[in-house]
Amino acid sequence: MKNIQKEMQQLLADIVGEGRERGIQLAVYHRGELIVDAWAGIADNKTGRKVDGSTLFPVFSTTKGIAATIIHLLADLKELDYDLKISSFWPEFGVNGKEGATIRHALNHTTGIPHMPEALGYEDIVDWNKMCDKIAKLTPQWVPGIHMEYHAITFSWIIGEIARRIDGRPFSQIMHEEICMPLGIEDMYVGIPDAVESRVAILEEPEFDLQSAVNPTAGPQSIPSWIMPLHEWMNRQDARRACIPASNGIMSAKAIARHYAALLPGGVDGVELLSPARIKLATKPVILQDGIPLTMSMGYSIGAQDSIMGPHASTFGHGGYGGSIAFADPVNHLAVGLVNNLYSKNGAGFIIINELKKKLGIPLD
Repeated sequence: MKNIQKEMQQLLADIVGEGRERGIQLAVYHRGELIVDAWAGIADNKTGRKVDGSTLFPVFSTTKGIAATIIHLLADLKELDYDLKISSFWPEFGVNGKEGATIRHALNHTTGIPHMPEALGYEDIVDWNKMCDKIAKLTPQWVPGIHMEYHAITFSWIIGEIARRIDGRPFSQIMHEEICMPLGIEDMYVGIPDAVESRVAILEEPEFDLQSAVNPTAGPQSIPSWIMPLHEWMNRQDARRACIPASNGIMSAKAIARHYAALLPGGVDGVELLSPARIKLATKPVILQDGIPLTMSMGYSIGAQDSIMGPHASTFGHGGYGGSIAFADPVNHLAVGLVNNLYSKNGAGFIIINELKKKLGIPLD
């Protein structure tokens, strides 16, 4: 155990040396202690800027796990019922067939509006009020609650505006005050300030592939073609400064790992973000009308036999386009954050997580 920091640091360096990753960070909490905080490689291939502990990485949908935590935090703080209709506090949303949509539906991607509004451009997607107005007017593709299809980007404004309407604070402020401040996290943003721009890793994707860009449970309209390639979009300053809670979190591996460590029993450094009862509710598998459990809970992905997170259904977290992943494993008292900036089919996420588990004596299946 005492050599695990050195060993994982060497593994990251080797993987970068092989060209499987350009720049990468790994952070691991085990039984409440930070046992790995390692990094390797290049943050900006044009300038040669190296990755260090202060480098921030765009993590795309890994952000969704944080968004889910915020809703569950508000559920604890305000004694919310997940079956509360969204229209009861966001009246504009309850139109065109979405009148029965609930907070539960929003969290588990069954609201029926995975498709983005038409006629959008870069200037629209960074405008919070405009996007919330357009999302509220969408007509669902199915009756909310009966079918699951990944809401790749629309999750942003559905969940973010639910949080704002319930609480009164903007999403990023809630995240800062309810997650970052209690945990002493300084490197987690959904909408970066100007002061940290120089610390953000530049994304690369030498062989962009549209099919691999879209989650297999997402429909063809979930990510509009004009936003592709996704890495180029997230290299834009306007995209990094906006608040898009499904897609544009920018953070360090240690920040996201610490967030998940605080969701494990006992928390981290005396801080537990959610009650054990709330965690149990939040991570229960979604079961639709066919009775088959999904590998999705209320906002989190959950463990499965072929999952990078591991086989336990009690494990929960979220991955992101390009290879970032973060999760909590209650069985093994483990929280992991892995972030990178080279998006390729040869990414090393599985190799890194499996090697970590081997060194900790955790079975892979």
